[in-house]
Amino acid sequence: MKILTWNINGIRTFRGGIKKALESLDADIICVQETKVTRDLLDERTAIVDGYNSYFSFSRGRSGYSGVATYCKDSATPFAAEEGLTGLLTSHDGAVRCYGDQTEFCSEELQLLDNEGRAVITQHKVMCQGKEQTITVINVYCPRADPEKPERKQFKLQFYKLLQCRAEALLKDGSHVIVLGDVNTSHRQIDHCDPSDIEDFGENPGRKWLNGFLHGGSQEEESTEDEPDEDSQVTLTDSNNTGKFLDTFRYFHPTRTSAFTCWSTLTGARQTNYGTRIDYIFADCQLTKEQFVDADIMPEMEGSDHCPVWGKLSSSLVPSSKPPPLCTRYLPEFAGKQQKLSRFLVKVDQKPVQSEPREALPGSQEEDERRENLIPVGAGKKRLLTSDAALPKGKKAKTVKASPKPQGSLLNFFKPKLTNVPSTEAFSEKAFSQCEVTSSQNSQKSSTASEEESSVTSTVPEVTEPVSSDSTKLSTTEEEQVKRKQWTPQPSGGNTDSKKGASSVFWKSVLHGPPPPPPCKVHKEPCVLRTVKKEGPNMGKQFFVCCRPQGHTSNPEARCNFFMWVEKGK
Repeated sequence: MKILTWNINGIRTFRGGIKKALESLDADIICVQETKVTRDLLDERTAIVDGYNSYFSFSRGRSGYSGVATYCKDSATPFAAEEGLTGLLTSHDGAVRCYGDQTEFCSEELQLLDNEGRAVITQHKVMCQGKEQTITVINVYCPRADPEKPERKQFKLQFYKLLQCRAEALLKDGSHVIVLGDVNTSHRQIDHCDPSDIEDFGENPGRKWLNGFLHGGSQEEESTEDEPDEDSQVTLTDSNNTGKFLDTFRYFHPTRTSAFTCWSTLTGARQTNYGTRIDYIFADCQLTKEQFVDADIMPEMEGSDHCPVWGKLSSSLVPSSKPPPLCTRYLPEFAGKQQKLSRFLVKVDQKPVQSEPREALPGSQEEDERRENLIPVGAGKKRLLTSDAALPKGKKAKTVKASPKPQGSLLNFFKPKLTNVPSTEAFSEKAFSQCEVTSSQNSQKSSTASEEESSVTSTVPEVTEPVSSDSTKLSTTEEEQVKRKQWTPQPSGGNTDSKKGASSVFWKSVLHGPPPPPPCKVHKEPCVLRTVKKEGPNMGKQFFVCCRPQGHTSNPEARCNFFMWVEKGK
C-alpha cells in the first residue's frame, strides 16, 4: 500500500490530464491540498476519474481558496468518508464519526474551523498478517499564520487543537490513524533552510504543538531546546514529548539535511533548494513501526511550490464494494439527476463569513453612476414623450403602425456631428466660387512661395472632378467629401516630421520607462526591479536586488545582499 500527499497549489497543476497525473504519482491513496476550487466550479473531468473515486472539501466563504481532495484507486475504495473535522458537515450514514471531546470549542468556532474546506477523512480496511484492520486517513491543509492578521494565528492554533482531538479520538476507538498534508510549520531546525535567521526558533507555538503531538523518540540528535513548554496553551498531551504519532520521514531519515518540500516562487528559491519541510505524513507509533517500510519526498516533481511526500506500508488494502455517499460520483450534478436551482446555492453561515460593508463613493457618486447606467443621459425626454403617462386620463391612443425606418449602420452613431455647417446650397455655391477664384489666380501666377502654397492647400478645397453648378445633383458621397475637405484643415507636409519629433520627445518625458538596472556588487550582473507590496510606509516603493535566486549566504550561486531604493523622479 502506498499513500501520497501533495499541496498542488491549484487544481490547474493537473492541466495535462488528471488521470495521467494521478497515474504518474503511482499511489493507492493520493491526498491533495489547496485545490482552490469550489463546488460550483468543480467539473466532471476533475471530479470523476476513471479507475479512481474522489472526495472533496470546499471552502464555504471564499472562491478560489483552500480546499482539499482525496483520490483513491478503485482497489483502495474506503468504506467511510467525511468532510471536515467537526462533524457539522456530515449528513449521511457513511460518515467516519468519533469526534472526541469538543467541549472547549464553542459552536461558532467549530463552524469557522470547517468553513474553509481544510479536511477530508477516509476510512479503509487493510489486511496485515492475515488480520483485517482499520486505517483512518486524515487529509488536512492547516492554516497559515499571517503576521499581518493576528486573528489568523489563533485560528491556526485552534485548528491544530481540533485536529489532535479528532485524531486521538479515532486512535482511541481502535483505528490506526494517518494524518498527512500541508501542516504549514517546519518542526525542527533541520527542517528549515536558515533557522539561524529566526529568533527563538523553538518558541514558535506551532512547533510547540508539534512537539506535543509527535512522539519524542530519538529520531535525530538535537539539543533539548525544542522541548515543549509545560505551560503551552496549545499542547494537549503531557510535556514529556510522548505524543502518539511519528513523523514517518524522520523515522526513516533522522539526519538527512536539505530535505525540503516547499520553496518560495517569488524569489526562485527552489533553484538553490532554499526552502522548508512543512508537508508531512504522520502515523501512529504502532502503525509506523509495524507496517511502514519507507517514506520519502519527491523534490523532482514540479508544477507547484510544494513537492509530493509518500509513504509505503506492508499491508494490503481491502476495497469496499461501494464508495461512501461523500464520493463525488454521487453528487446530483454528476449523477445525471434533475436538480433544483437551490441545490447550487450553498448555504453559508453569514456571521463568520460576512464581508465588510463597502464604503459609498463620496458625493453620492456611486448612486449617480448607477442611475446613469440604468437611464442613459438624454433618454428620459424621449421616454416622456412616448409614454402612456402623457395621455389624458380616460383616453387611449390608437396604435398607428408607422412605416419602418431603414436600419442605419452602427458606424453612424460614432461619427462626430458638425456644428455651424451651412446649408447644402449655400455651401456648394461658396465652394464653387472659391474654386473658380482659385483657378483664375493660379493661371495668372506662374509660381508661388512654398509658404503660400501650403496656406492655399490648407484653406481651399481640392476638386479633382468637374462638378455641376446645380447642387441638388451632387451625390451623397461627393457632398460628404466636399464638406470634409472644406472644414477639416489638411496638415502641411513640411511640418510632419517636426511635429512627430516633438510629440515623441513629449511622451518620452511623461511616460519614461523604469530606470536602467544597476549591476550588483558581487556578481556584476544587472539587478531586477521589485516593488514593496507589504502595507506600511514603504508600500509601492521600488527597489533593486540581485537577479539570482534566493539562497543561503554560504552559497556563491545564490543572491547577494545588494539592495538599492529607486529614487523619486528617476
